[in-house]
Amino acid sequence: MSPTVVTLQVWRVPLGRVPQVLRDSRRRAPHMLFTKALGTGRGFLPHQADLTRWARLTTWSRRPDPAPLPYATESWQVDLRPLASRGSWSGTQPFGDPHEDFSGTTAVLTRARLRPSRAARFYAAVPAVSRTLTGAPGLRVSLAVGEAPVGWQGTFSVWESRAQLRAFAHDGAHRDVITRTSTVGWYAEELFARFAVEASSGTLDGRDPLA
Repeated sequence: MSPTVVTLQVWRVPLGRVPQVLRDSRRRAPHMLFTKALGTGRGFLPHQADLTRWARLTTWSRRPDPAPLPYATESWQVDLRPLASRGSWSGTQPFGDPHEDFSGTTAVLTRARLRPSRAARFYAAVPAVSRTLTGAPGLRVSLAVGEAPVGWQGTFSVWESRAQLRAFAHDGAHRDVITRTSTVGWYAEELFARFAVEASSGTLDGRDPLA
C-alpha cells in the first residue's frame, strides 16, 4: 500500500532520557504502515553519533494527529509526499512506487546496509562527499541517520528546489561515489527516495530550517 503521508520526527532529549526515547520511538500507533527509529550524527562513524538527538521515520495510511514527546527539549517534524523511490528497506518498499514530477522544496532519503567486506572503502570515500555537501547551494537540512552505529545508515536532506538537488548530484565527488556503487558493490541493500515537502513544524537547532 502506498502511504498517504510520510513523517520524519526529530527530537533532542536529555541524555538520561535516551532509553525512554528508544522505547517510545518504536511504539506502534493506529494507521502506521512502516516505521523506523533512527539515531543521528555528524557522520557515519560511532564517534560522530549524537546521543541526544533521535528520529523516527513513519509512513501512514492517513494523516496522523501530532504526538509530541513531553520530555523532549526540542522537536521538529516534516511531512512528506513520496515522488520517487527505488530499492528496498528491510525487504520492503515502504514508499510504494511513485512517479511524480515536482520542482519545489524537495527532500531526499538514502539508506543502505553495507557489506562488511566493502566498509573500509566506503568510509574512505565519504569525506570528499561531506566536504562538497557543506555549504551546497539550496541545502536547508542535512542529517546523517542510521539504525545502528555502523553498517546500517543513511542521509536525509532538504533542498530548496529539485534543480539545486540535481546540481549537487552531478558534483564530481558525489557523482564518483554513485558511479562506484555499481562497480564496488558497497551495499547489501539500498534505497533512494525523493519527496515533496508539504509541511514543517517545530525547530531544529533552535529554528525551523524550512521557514
